[in-house]
Amino acid sequence: MEPMIQAHELTRRFGAVTAVDRLNLEVARGEIFGLVGPDGAGKTTTLRLLCGLLDPSSGDARVAGHDVVHETVAVKDHIGYMAQRFGLYQDLSVEENMDFYADLFGITGKERKELKQRLLPMTRMEPFRARQAGKLSGGMKQKLALMCTLLHRPQVLFLDEPTNGVDPVSRRDFWAILYQLVKEGITVFVTTAYLDEAERCNRVGLMYRGRLIRCEEPAKLRHELHQVCYEVETPSPKADRDCLRRQEGVESVEIYGAMLHVLAAPSRVSLESLQQGLPRATFRQVVPSLEDVFISVVRGEEKV
Repeated sequence: MEPMIQAHELTRRFGAVTAVDRLNLEVARGEIFGLVGPDGAGKTTTLRLLCGLLDPSSGDARVAGHDVVHETVAVKDHIGYMAQRFGLYQDLSVEENMDFYADLFGITGKERKELKQRLLPMTRMEPFRARQAGKLSGGMKQKLALMCTLLHRPQVLFLDEPTNGVDPVSRRDFWAILYQLVKEGITVFVTTAYLDEAERCNRVGLMYRGRLIRCEEPAKLRHELHQVCYEVETPSPKADRDCLRRQEGVESVEIYGAMLHVLAAPSRVSLESLQQGLPRATFRQVVPSLEDVFISVVRGEEKV
């Protein structure tokens, strides 16, 4: 079966800056693919290239079987694109916004009614259909934007940091909706700055300075790390972080909630040596998080 998203040596330059550098990628039908990276890594530019909103400087891409440069109209007919700043009309109600976008897509009559009857309950927005968009919470606005994006039944859904700035409960609800869409056969390509959200994807791509530096299932990424990861419980995390960073063999120390996460080279440091340096702290070896993996991979890239 042909992948729903294919990119081959996809590159985009803005003057002397290479925003996307020779991207090679395939995403299968019904997959949730997460693209993760810091600001300026090239995530949004990648999305815009795949949606046919930007032409590549070189390379090519196909979405839903269509070339993004030469068959742009066909691509747009098969995709939904939810930008970071989706164009909701604040003075219109939830239902009026949906009707406006349905008009744009040419969806009328029975089909429009059936779509509303499906999307409003699925997103738990039925009680708010008469509320003005400007009076919705951040999470509700994102749900409304998603409904408007889904009105023309896209095969591929592109979401650019859809839960940025949204509260944790609304983020969880949003992801529950995405899982439901995948069950219905939609392919989801999402960029996110939240590493815990990336854990929910079938596969994750780590992007840095325009390049895709890792691409794998989250569990495999966590278990492929060469360093050992320790979780450290300490009464003075900030002071002990600085102390640990000075120890031989310690490659990174980051605050992780109320704990510290330490990445160390197993050939150069041991649990015993770490404990001797901080006798008040409790050390436990743990499976690294995606955040640990990303920090390790990026620092490795910076040394190259």
